[in-house]
Amino acid sequence: MAVIPVAIAGAPYDVVIEEGALARAGALCRPFLRKDTVAVVTDENVAGAWRETVAASFAAQGIASHWLVLPAGEATKSWENLARVVDWLLHLEVERKDNIVALGGGVIGDLTGFAASMVKRGCGFIQMPTTLLAQVDSSVGGKTAINTPVGKNLVGAFHQPSLVLADPLSLDTLPLRDVRAGYAEVVKYGLIDDPEFFFWCEANAQCLLAGEADAREHAIARSVAAKARIVAADEKETTGVRALLNLGHTFGHALEAQCGFSDRLLHGEGVALGMILAARYSARLGLMHGQDAERVAAHIAAVGLPASLKALDIDCDGQTLKNHMLHDKKMDAGTLPFLLMRGLGQTFLAKDVDLADVAAFLDEELAR
Repeated sequence: MAVIPVAIAGAPYDVVIEEGALARAGALCRPFLRKDTVAVVTDENVAGAWRETVAASFAAQGIASHWLVLPAGEATKSWENLARVVDWLLHLEVERKDNIVALGGGVIGDLTGFAASMVKRGCGFIQMPTTLLAQVDSSVGGKTAINTPVGKNLVGAFHQPSLVLADPLSLDTLPLRDVRAGYAEVVKYGLIDDPEFFFWCEANAQCLLAGEADAREHAIARSVAAKARIVAADEKETTGVRALLNLGHTFGHALEAQCGFSDRLLHGEGVALGMILAARYSARLGLMHGQDAERVAAHIAAVGLPASLKALDIDCDGQTLKNHMLHDKKMDAGTLPFLLMRGLGQTFLAKDVDLADVAAFLDEELAR
């Protein structure tokens, strides 16, 4: 077991990484529950795999669990489902000092966390992430949101959880595609500011994807520790430090938008492609060696993630993708900062990128 503290001023919490944590969820959550009932939000896929286990763990502690099971998929992060969760919590008479549980991947965590931020002007919540992407990224740091027709995660709030329970055993129930998509967020931490971790990823990715316990726990713990450090330094992305966590996301979100935020391109797959594009665009600007950019692309391809725009078979041009970027949350006074690289593990925030040049670059990548 690893316990990673997230030292948010005024709202610190722990991330517990433990095989079997879901089977012990009742005991681990008991200190955070004021009543003998708990509200749990999940999706159909996760309920099929883990509802019985988690409900039994609460029952063993004398806690009755109430369940709201939502459809699986990115489309669940909607106004309609946000209202559904809020109305359900109010019907259960959830109070401000109560903690509700988000059991699932990033979609359930984001949606439930946002609902928790609104109910009674903010009640507590506990994250139980069941995907690799959620365990290493979205469950930590307090960003909660829903999607709208205009773009991804444009309506939300910063709302920190009370506790995060990450059980690596939950990854055994996932399709390999989902684990690979989550891996993109793992390797991201190496590319941000930890080249040694990137080298570790190159050497150990296949072990992690194959389910080797030591590799899996090391990757999750190191990723969470990296995010905890960055989030503690800049909780609400006011200084620019936390923006580093968006490496690959500006390009990736544009690709997700072009694919209709559907299963055609999973979020982690978009981030993986986005990191390749960020590296290649950095090389185009002379900021990093082309061979390092291609090293990023080669590693992402080697783990089975999409590594070229042409492979997506999307019917658009660079200008269309650029237009999607104009809805990015980082837009500031008409300019869009980009996360670029001066080398492996040397990501920085560039505020002077020419969007017309980005569109031309994307045209080249679409034809590559």
